[in-house]
Amino acid sequence: MPDYKEMYFKMVRASEDAIRLLIRAQRECEELYMSAPEEDSEE
Repeated sequence: MPDYKEMYFKMVRASEDAIRLLIRAQRECEELYMSAPEEDSEE
């Protein structure tokens, strides 16, 4: 019989890892955006 409790915990851990990865990527992109020099747009 499958160990459903272990399967559940495995999925929860993987979901948490994925969320942390996405948050880290978003923060890195925000830092890149904020640190980029501003472009002059004369239209």
